[in-house]
Amino acid sequence: MPVPPLVAIVIPVFNEEAVLPALLTRLTAIFAAQPDCTWRALLVDDGSRDRSADLARAQTAGDARFELVELSRNFGFQSALAAGLARAHAIAADAVVTMDSDLQDPPELIPQLVAAWRGGAEVVRATRRSRAERGLRRAGFDLFHAVFGQLIDYPIEPNTGTFGLIGRHALAAFQQMPERHRFFPGLRAWVGFPSTDVLYDRQERAAGQPQQSFGRLMRYALDGLFSFSYLPLRVLTYAGFVISGLGFALALFFVVRRLLGIEIAQVGFTTLITVVTFLGGVQLIGIGVLGEYLGRIYDEVKQRPVYLVKPTHPESPPR
Repeated sequence: MPVPPLVAIVIPVFNEEAVLPALLTRLTAIFAAQPDCTWRALLVDDGSRDRSADLARAQTAGDARFELVELSRNFGFQSALAAGLARAHAIAADAVVTMDSDLQDPPELIPQLVAAWRGGAEVVRATRRSRAERGLRRAGFDLFHAVFGQLIDYPIEPNTGTFGLIGRHALAAFQQMPERHRFFPGLRAWVGFPSTDVLYDRQERAAGQPQQSFGRLMRYALDGLFSFSYLPLRVLTYAGFVISGLGFALALFFVVRRLLGIEIAQVGFTTLITVVTFLGGVQLIGIGVLGEYLGRIYDEVKQRPVYLVKPTHPESPPR
């Protein structure tokens, strides 16, 4: 008889005590209904300050299909995801499902992702047909997906996020990318391989509050932009050419008027201040963009680990 494929589910967890029991129950039901796969749920606790790690630990104690990976502190969602992918690679998973822990991505879609993978796709994207968020948060997500794809150098399918599946070859490719500022959808698009989409409707959170603050989401968006696009640098170059051309044209205009003996009105204080302020603003923006790229280069050069994992069995203190 053929050996059932090992499918690992990587789930970063941060302060999800209110949602975790329902997530574990729904995953257990999926595992029972899909006996043709060997399942392993990798719960990566990203330094939770509530009882999330305790709930996950209790689940692993009673069900060997669940495993807890505890990080030493809160490193952020992308680092926790990288830790889960590394663990999935270590246990030689044939396919890896990546998803959030807040139940906005329904676990019941996992069998469809696995079926698409078995149909020959190495990368399966869960594409949002609709989403339940409202208000400013929803507007920000819509704006990001509408604009981001036009700015980056590698095409990324709109309305996709972490939720999806990657096969063994794509997983091995991920382990060859050691960068610190990670943008998972961009990396998933960059590795290539045959891919397909599975449509679904993104739900509201099952309970609790979103753990990703506006500031973290903004940094995440900037990581995606600066990791996969040179457009900000190109825009500065184009702006420099345009401003230089306008300055040269203006200087030529005044020289011609002087040579022709045409009276030249004195440039007023307001005009001078406006020009200086405009050029100063452009320069500061340019310095800021260069600083974003330089800061990321600095982080890469330091070669610090993306995450640190707590030891499963702490060593005894020295005597």
